[in-house]
Formats: sequence, C-alpha cells, structure tokens
Amino acid sequence: MAREAVKARERKREKLVARYAEKRAALKEAGDWEGLDKLPRNSSKVRLHNRCKLTGRPKGYMRRFGISRVTFREMASDGKIPGVTKASW
Repeated sequence: MAREAVKARERKREKLVARYAEKRAALKEAGDWEGLDKLPRNSSKVRLHNRCKLTGRPKGYMRRFGISRVTFREMASDGKIPGVTKASW
C-alpha cells in the first residue's frame, strides 16, 4: 500500500491538470510556448500516473475498473464487483 503522501500528490496533480486543461489547450493552439512554460509543471497531463484508487499501487493497474490487479482479484472473489465471476469449465 502506497504512503498517503504519494496518493495525495497524485490527487493534487489530477486537480491541476483539470484546472489548466483549457488554458493549456488554448496556448498550444496559439503556439505560445513561452506561455506554456509559465504554467505549473504538474498541470501537464503527461505527469499523471495511473494508480489504484483504493491502495495507491502504481503497477498492475486495470483501467476499466480503476484499481490494481491485486485489489481486483480480492474484490471479485468477494463478489463486490458486479458482473465479474470466476471462470470455471
């Protein structure tokens, strides 16, 4: 499980990306590279990293569910994810 500070940092980046998305797009369209340089670095979408919403695990992330494979397996086994069943044949 990731430290709370790491998860908080990622949430802060997500907020910054959302706040500056329109301004960043307008500056790119205009070709104002100096204006882009003045924006916060963490407002760039490239700086985001997918993390599990529950544990903060950075690897083994499943985009469709927004959680890591480990958390997914635990929740699926407990029946907490609707429509997901264990395969048997």
